[in-house]
Amino acid sequence: IIAAGTGEFEAGISKDGQTREHALLAYTLGVKQLIVAINKMDTTKWSEDRYNEIIKETTNFIKKVGYNPKTVAFVPISGFNAKNMLAASTNCPWYKGWKKEGKSGEQTGKTLLEAIDSIEQPKRPTD
Repeated sequence: IIAAGTGEFEAGISKDGQTREHALLAYTLGVKQLIVAINKMDTTKWSEDRYNEIIKETTNFIKKVGYNPKTVAFVPISGFNAKNMLAASTNCPWYKGWKKEGKSGEQTGKTLLEAIDSIEQPKRPTD
């Protein structure tokens, strides 16, 4: 979860930021599938420019960590107002939905719930 608020995103993605640290930890611990929820979009008045700026910066970073951005769903949300979490929000008409590549082909959706539902079950080691 990335905070979209002015200054909050920048602090999280900075050299010692938690966003950066959490992505690196997740990859190091073997997390192969990632969803990026861009929260607090209501504080930016659902700004498309701010969303795109965050996508660009985050994409560059997760690529350096080892993730393929084409396999990541990026979802703008407002947790406080429960927008775009369970049902598509009308607050961001510019948002056409997320698209990602998976082992079972291309997957698409609009909400955070749909992104969570798109996670493919990992293969478990067997005896």
